[in-house]
Amino acid sequence: MPRPNGMQHLEKPPWLKVKAPLSSEYQETHALVETHKLHTVCKEAHCPNIGECWSKRSATFLIMGDLCTRSCRFCAVKKGTPRPGRENSLRPLDPGEPERVALAVKALDLKHAVITSVNRDDQPDNGAAHFAATVKAIKQYAPLCKIELLIPDLQGSRLDLQTIMQSGPDVLNHNLETVPRLYKAVRPKAGYIRSLSILKWAKELNPSALTKSGIMVGLGETKEEVLALMDDLLYSGVEIMTIGQYLRPSLRQLPVKSFVRPEEFKEYEKIGRKKGFKFVESGPLVRSSYQAWKHTQPAF
Repeated sequence: MPRPNGMQHLEKPPWLKVKAPLSSEYQETHALVETHKLHTVCKEAHCPNIGECWSKRSATFLIMGDLCTRSCRFCAVKKGTPRPGRENSLRPLDPGEPERVALAVKALDLKHAVITSVNRDDQPDNGAAHFAATVKAIKQYAPLCKIELLIPDLQGSRLDLQTIMQSGPDVLNHNLETVPRLYKAVRPKAGYIRSLSILKWAKELNPSALTKSGIMVGLGETKEEVLALMDDLLYSGVEIMTIGQYLRPSLRQLPVKSFVRPEEFKEYEKIGRKKGFKFVESGPLVRSSYQAWKHTQPAF
């Protein structure tokens, strides 16, 4: 049925249906996150894989609060303002959060922890020291755990990125999210070249760390644009790529332009591997942290 704005509503195809989270492991992970007063991108971003991942006691921790300073038009995370006293005003960073995250990682006995954050453009260092403190705390409490960071663009600061890379993450992930033509509509406060620079610098600052990036499809991009983006990532030294279907979290976000079929995702995976990526995770329900532990296995 046509919408009032003229946009057609696309019904989800059967391959995008997911099971409701019912397992005891899911409930235990949920309880642990609540006990340590933590945020997870699994909940805040309405990730469709929350049931599967939490049932495996895997979660992506969201640090620096649950309010973001950006207004990306694909994202369900709540927006915040740096002006105190206003509704949704940003809070100071919690100095105890890095240790609480580390204790949760230890309690879950994670072998691979993913740490991401909202954008905190209000912070002088864009939250870089908070990321570094979280990495150091995890290394203290769970020294055998691999650490993957999914970071914002740090407003293009190489100095802040250096602070993060010196803490020693195993994987540095920063998502391009979409092709350059769609940036104005999808990521109005970000920049395609800026994001590529963050990925390139990360490899320069810590060559032993794996670099990773991901995009969503179904926003109106063309196959040719996706393949050109792959080349840009490879030129920037990126080794791991994720490709997943954009799913509209609510009517406040951009509508889905198309649902990419599973066989098209498989084709992207084959092309990406042929082009030179060491690992390509491509599928309708793939997200940046989905089965992220696989990307650092010895067979990698």
